[in-house]
Amino acid sequence: MAKLKQKFETKIAPLLKKELGLDNMYQVPKPVKVVVNCGFGRLVAGDDKKDQRAAVLQEVSKILSLITGQKPKANHAKKSIAGFKLRENELIGLSVTLRGERMFDFLERFINLSLARVRDFRGIPESSVSPDGILNVGVKEHLVFPELIGEDFKRIYGLQVTVVPKVQNREQALKLYRALNVPLQK
Repeated sequence: MAKLKQKFETKIAPLLKKELGLDNMYQVPKPVKVVVNCGFGRLVAGDDKKDQRAAVLQEVSKILSLITGQKPKANHAKKSIAGFKLRENELIGLSVTLRGERMFDFLERFINLSLARVRDFRGIPESSVSPDGILNVGVKEHLVFPELIGEDFKRIYGLQVTVVPKVQNREQALKLYRALNVPLQK
């Protein structure tokens, strides 16, 4: 079992229940899923880069599967946008949705190891938490994850990590993130 999941069930959840004055353990805020997304539409846009598309797709797929431990899902454009040279059903990115054990394992590695390796990291701004309590963190370089070795990849890709909790409001979400030791700015 992931250490963070065990810590959440034994220490963090009872603490949050007491702190928020909740009656039932099922009302306690908790993370539901983590979505890791990598968009590469700009890199392979246009007809002249069709041969490049397969190489980028394979490379990003390898990165996401190494980071998350699960195969990524392809995301396609829903409609055409001429200004971006985007056509309907064109592949624009890959994403992975993590739940349960893998989610807690990924969160633990992301919070404790990866964010510490981000250059000039001063914490995640509180504005990254939406009114629904969803936390969005953008990572400019995929190399902050210790599972990856820089020499294996030709390009540097950015990632988006989204943490979706089960909360009533934004304040509960902020308390949950602070209890999970997410480095939020004050």
